[in-house]
Amino acid sequence: MVFPVSAALLDALVLSVVSTEDTYGYKITQEIREAMEMSESTLYPVLRRLMKNEFLTSYDQEYLGRNRRYYKITDKGVEQLKTYRKEWLIYMDKINSLISGPINKEDDQ
Repeated sequence: MVFPVSAALLDALVLSVVSTEDTYGYKITQEIREAMEMSESTLYPVLRRLMKNEFLTSYDQEYLGRNRRYYKITDKGVEQLKTYRKEWLIYMDKINSLISGPINKEDDQ
């Protein structure tokens, strides 16, 4: 993607993915990759920040003989996601109105 991605956008994407079901890091990365490029090394600092802010909690669960860490959105995280979604709609409308506006090109004559 040619456009820079902010920390707030990454937070909103992760909260959106986790809001649908408790899930683990690799799966979060895969879902976000459907919209934009993201590595697991980018994801884990985001998860730590969201946990520090009490937007997510985590728990371990055995899977195929190994522990897998699952992330769960908190009530505080749900409220933050609602805020991100409202702000996103405003931002998206403003950007769309600028980018999809008419192109005025003066004649070369």
